[in-house]
Amino acid sequence: MARRVAVIGAGYAGLAAAVELAAAGRAVDVFEASRTLGGRARSVEIEGMTLDNGAHILVGAYRETLRLMCLVGADPQRTLRRHPLRLEYPGDLRIAAPSFAIPVPAPLHLAWALLLARGLSFAEKFAAIRFMRAIESQGFRLPQDMPAAQLLAAHEQSERLRHYLWQPLCVAALNTEIEHASAQVFLNVLRDSLAAERAASDLLLPATDFSSLFPEPAARFVEAHGGTLHRGLRVDTVQRGAKGYTLDAGGERGPYDEIIIGVAPYHLPKLIAALPELAALNETVHALVWEPIVTAYLAYPPAVRLPFPMIGVAQGCAQWLFDRGSLCGQPGLLAAVISAHGRHEDLGNDALARRIHGEIARVVPALPPPLWSRVIVEKRATFACTPGMQRPAMATALPGLWLAGDYVAGDYPATIEGAVRSGIAAAHAALAH
Repeated sequence: MARRVAVIGAGYAGLAAAVELAAAGRAVDVFEASRTLGGRARSVEIEGMTLDNGAHILVGAYRETLRLMCLVGADPQRTLRRHPLRLEYPGDLRIAAPSFAIPVPAPLHLAWALLLARGLSFAEKFAAIRFMRAIESQGFRLPQDMPAAQLLAAHEQSERLRHYLWQPLCVAALNTEIEHASAQVFLNVLRDSLAAERAASDLLLPATDFSSLFPEPAARFVEAHGGTLHRGLRVDTVQRGAKGYTLDAGGERGPYDEIIIGVAPYHLPKLIAALPELAALNETVHALVWEPIVTAYLAYPPAVRLPFPMIGVAQGCAQWLFDRGSLCGQPGLLAAVISAHGRHEDLGNDALARRIHGEIARVVPALPPPLWSRVIVEKRATFACTPGMQRPAMATALPGLWLAGDYVAGDYPATIEGAVRSGIAAAHAALAH
């Protein structure tokens, strides 16, 4: 008989695990407390529109996410808008890789982008290229982790390079300010994006909401392969007995031979409270420090557009602006994203929306007042990705009980790709066990 497997949590990690199990012929039970799938990257309804609880992007290096999207029928060609690497701060800086029509292979496409960048001196351009060549020669490995800012200072990266290039990339990927972010994890990101094949650095901007992007097609795939998705059913505790694991979810469920826990880490202690063997895991999770992500939606008349679907904000509270009209067919709707802790936390939601409106007005001429605005704050969006931090392993001290999530130990920071890879790894472990 096939071993029974349950997945707790239908975010990107849990559903990646469930899809991988289903593809291997296992009928898996998935439990999700919410009616909406996607975890911390999910859809929300605001003013009659389907939006997201936070604006996220993907890049071409997200190979496993793209593979699973194809597997479950969520065609990335339809659901994602692919653009060559482009970092633009209107009036201040523009770094753009050559268009797809110009066949410049990696890593020359990055050199092209830097050498033709607007807003950087020749000395700064060559300093950035020199930095990339130096860390590549070291295999993108450091003898000892350190803050990313310290690494950049050691390689003589100017304040302007830090502000417009390295800090935005670091904060976007690690959700941690560059003064505190792990240099080693940042190098892992650079290794697999800017320094990999050309397509790896492409920007993949979602053309749909994040529940429709992968979770909903994944759920249909799991159910089509004999699995069951229990929406709106919260698992309170996991218990272990002679016949396997049981779940307290409005009554006893199970027994299961394998359990994959794919919930946010701050929900983990309650789930495993009845498993004293996992006391050390509880301590590791309790030691994690959290970083927020703020997303502000501002609605304008349909004619309002950004100069590019995604642009940066220089010297502002917002860090990135997204044109939902260009991306998702919601004309006039702009999304602003602020990662990590910062001065924006001193403002109330209305004051923050007004500040962001003023920042948008610097790049959109004759901008009218917004028709409405909404600010969404995820206070514990990701863990703070700092040097040498301890992340729990995928395998726990109990046989057949595995962890999946963007916080689980791995090369990547708390990203969608990191969550998906952890789910795949947990599924493979369960299958092997």
